[in-house]
This record gives sequence, C-alpha cells and structure tokens, in this order.
Amino acid sequence: MKAGFIKFAKNTFFFSIILAIICFTISFFLPAKYLTPSLPYLFIFFFVVTLFVHYILMKASEKRMSRFVNYFMLATFLKLMLYIMILVIYVLFNRCDAIPFILTFFILYLFFTVFEIISILSFLKRANMQTQKPKCKN
Repeated sequence: MKAGFIKFAKNTFFFSIILAIICFTISFFLPAKYLTPSLPYLFIFFFVVTLFVHYILMKASEKRMSRFVNYFMLATFLKLMLYIMILVIYVLFNRCDAIPFILTFFILYLFFTVFEIISILSFLKRANMQTQKPKCKN
C-alpha cells in the first residue's frame, strides 16, 4: 500500500504542477478582475485534501470491499461539506473576490475530482486483479 500511495502522491504532485502551469499561462490572457489572489492556496488545499482522502480510502480497501464503499461515500460527503464551508466562509469575508474564487474553486474541484476518481478506479482494478486467483483447468 505504501508504494501505491507514494506513486499516487507523485502523480498528484505532477498533475497539480501541470494545472498550475496551465492556470499561470491563462492568467496572462484574462483580465485581473477574473483572477483570484487565492489561487496558489487553492492548489495546496486540493492537493492536501486529495492525498488525505486517497490515503483513507486505500487503508479502507485493505479490509473489505464493503468497508471501502462505506468509506468512499462518507469521504465524498465530508469533502463536499468541507468544500461548501470553505466557499461560504471565503465569500463572507471576501465579497469582492467571490465570483473569481467560486469559479476557480469549481474548476479545480472538477479537475481534482476526475483525477481522483480515475486514480481510485485504477487502484481498485489493480487490487482486484491481485486478489483474484487464477482458475485451474480440469
């Protein structure tokens, strides 16, 4: 499991760097009013949350698949609640940056969610292949 998590952490890091480069490039073409100053912090936030949730899910998958499903549902719910709280708190304290922040947050949420789901499916597929025993021909 440790090697799998380290591989995921590296992939997430490179994914975040590629997204940051794309965002940095796009920032040259967008007017300043569409850019949020919190963008670098959002990358760190999504990176940390994604790693944490993936670690928890990998630990849960070691036990039983039914446990993994429960953890996945709970983690998804708690992540959504955390994301909503972050959005609401930020918008309450920074009303002038609300629209750029929400749009940026939503776009990063989509990218990191797709990345995380693809990674989890890949991990589960590998784990499932390792637990299946080859059938003997009679």
